[in-house]
Amino acid sequence: MITKIIQEELIQKAKKYVEKGDSFVIVTHVSPDGDALGSSLGLYHFLTAYGKDNVSVIVPNAFPEFYRWMPGAKDIVVYEKYPDFAEQLLHEADVIFCLDFNDPKRVEKLAGPLLAADGRKVLIDHHLNPADFCRVQMSYPEMSSTSEMIFRFICRMGFFSLLNKETATCIYTGMMTDTGSFTYNSNKPEIYTIISELIKKGIDKDWIYRQVNQVYSESRLRMMGYMLYEKMKVYPELRTALITLSAEELGRFHYRAGDTEGFVNMPLDIKDVEFSAFLREDKDYIKISLRSVGDFPCNTFASTYFNGGGHKNASGGEFHGTLADAVARFEQGLQEFNPKKF
Repeated sequence: MITKIIQEELIQKAKKYVEKGDSFVIVTHVSPDGDALGSSLGLYHFLTAYGKDNVSVIVPNAFPEFYRWMPGAKDIVVYEKYPDFAEQLLHEADVIFCLDFNDPKRVEKLAGPLLAADGRKVLIDHHLNPADFCRVQMSYPEMSSTSEMIFRFICRMGFFSLLNKETATCIYTGMMTDTGSFTYNSNKPEIYTIISELIKKGIDKDWIYRQVNQVYSESRLRMMGYMLYEKMKVYPELRTALITLSAEELGRFHYRAGDTEGFVNMPLDIKDVEFSAFLREDKDYIKISLRSVGDFPCNTFASTYFNGGGHKNASGGEFHGTLADAVARFEQGLQEFNPKKF
């Protein structure tokens, strides 16, 4: 038995949109991760199984190569490559689902066309402090992932029978990746009830794990070794570790989107390290990834020092400035927001 967490009124409003809508667009955040893609493609396959012929998934920019195996991934519209087509889809959509982001700024250049679109907008997300930009807002930060919420949404509408293997595969991928393969934000029994139901739909969870975690390039492994040996700084008195990679260093190892996935988790394997940060130099800003174990609130640290947010043990943000300045900001935060206090 799965608890009815999402409010019934919200379920019924969104269900009417699903029943009456003819054209649907699903949008997720910039640099889409496994949960963004899993929830979006999971909903895409459900709507298709429901009989909707005009369903599109739009992402702001390219996603990692190791997610391209996912059912439906080849049909995703990348706004960065096809802006006119993506804007046309948004303009013509009856219903627009906004998944795995809490604010239009999280879709960057796609925000303007998204907000200008007249379609009925539905937010399904699990991040704190959602902005008020959708008619229906299902925001539940206590959920492990947006993919888990998609499962609950489908079931609560009464359409569990339409949840096919493709939908289940995508939902499981999102749940797995957004919990670090169920190593954080995953201590609630109902998560495993959901997994059991997904397995009954025919998914191969071991195969999914291999597709996501064991298909990296040689360059990625060499970059990992360099990162751990040369670029990891440990602050033992603060139970903290920091990793940084500059654009030049990324280029040296032929970086492709997704190659640094999971790097931020690695320092947590060190005894007594409870807080890990990874700062990666991007084209226009420094990308911040934060992970913790125990009670240290990554999301509070992210929002205080890096204009970010997320979950207690897994959060992120960004810094506009040099990598050196971002490190200085991080170290300032460590002194003011000492992990040893938690």
